Amino acid sequence: MAEAPYQPLAARMRPLRLEDYAGQRHILAPGKPLREAIEAGHIHSMVLWGPPGVGKTTLARLMAGASDARFIAISAVLSGVKEIRAAIDEAQQHKQLGEKTVLFVDEVHRFNKSQQDAFLPYVEDGTLIFIGATTENPSFELNNALLSRARVYVLRSLEEDDLLALLQQALTDTKRGLGSAGVRAGEAALRQIARAADGDARRALNILEIAVDLAEGGEVSEAVVSESLLGNARRFDKQGEYFYDQISALHKSVRGSSVDGALYWLARMIDGGCDPLYIARRVVRMASEDIGNADPRAVQICLNAWDVQERLGSPEGELAIAQAVAYLAAAPKSNAVYMAWKAVQRRVQDTGTLEVPLHLRNAPTKLMKEQGYGAEYHYAHDFPEAYVPGESYLPDALADERFYTPVPRGLEIRIGDKLSYLGEKDAASPWQRVPRQRKGVK
Repeated sequence: MAEAPYQPLAARMRPLRLEDYAGQRHILAPGKPLREAIEAGHIHSMVLWGPPGVGKTTLARLMAGASDARFIAISAVLSGVKEIRAAIDEAQQHKQLGEKTVLFVDEVHRFNKSQQDAFLPYVEDGTLIFIGATTENPSFELNNALLSRARVYVLRSLEEDDLLALLQQALTDTKRGLGSAGVRAGEAALRQIARAADGDARRALNILEIAVDLAEGGEVSEAVVSESLLGNARRFDKQGEYFYDQISALHKSVRGSSVDGALYWLARMIDGGCDPLYIARRVVRMASEDIGNADPRAVQICLNAWDVQERLGSPEGELAIAQAVAYLAAAPKSNAVYMAWKAVQRRVQDTGTLEVPLHLRNAPTKLMKEQGYGAEYHYAHDFPEAYVPGESYLPDALADERFYTPVPRGLEIRIGDKLSYLGEKDAASPWQRVPRQRKGVK
């Protein structure tokens, strides 16, 4: 008798009933609209958005079964127009027989616009119930036309206790799991697996299966689990949602003066495989945008950390970046230069090519001097404190503008005092090149 083909433990343990489905209580708890729709057999087109291993495919299969619908699955990674056409033809045949069809499209974000559009008329006329699964943000990856016809449900990473229950079930199940193999594992080892799985049920079961292969005498110990975890890393998609969410969390932690938060998100990104040089570059940006002149040393500290990473690599460079991140988070904050720069850029776009005032122009030729270039320019070093009261260095049309307003924090307190002092000298000056009263830019 031929042996049954091998199936991974994660595939064998796929739930067959909604009652056995782990997690997602926020949408599947009794009384929730989706749960009631499934139990009534009236499911609708939808997009299941969530990280890997949280049960998107399993939930789609359970919903099809509860609705007595035929289940057709295609993968956007492996399929094209031919496979889409074949799936639609099959759904049309079932419709003629009075049967419902659920078309499940895994990794639906991999389809281009025209491929996504191909489903629209058949969703509209009821030929099929469309269920798409994606790990990417549907707002960015799916067409508005498709989103308007399918409700989006967000699936969350599984909690540690959910994964622990799943692992215990796999150990005791004698038909599909490891119950007949005499495998033993203590709660500490199972929790170690659950933590390492990082909310991913498939990963948890895969780790358990590897640990069982490594175990001697069927005993899965913490040491065995540690051995099976070599090379295991937390979720971090260098091109996707996790990447941008985590760099955003790092930046906002720095801005919010949370040293602990900033170091945590830095560690998460490094742990997930992010290039430390990318982080170093972004950290320099944080120093300019959020610390600015409140502590000008911040930029240099960040550049030094970047240099250490380039020269020494990991782990020495990562420690230098961590030092810089902690410094930024604890430093006084100012976005005054950042806001001033944005205001100046907007003003340049709004006002076009304003002429350089004659007194600020260079006059290397006789003709230029005759045209008034450089006339009445006052050399600042010839004046007390190297400052010319009442002088203007902006185009005449912008002479009333003030772009930079220091904040009352860190070194910018002193910068603000200096600018106030110079403003008083301007006001007391017996002349003004362009009569004005300085004002801020909104």
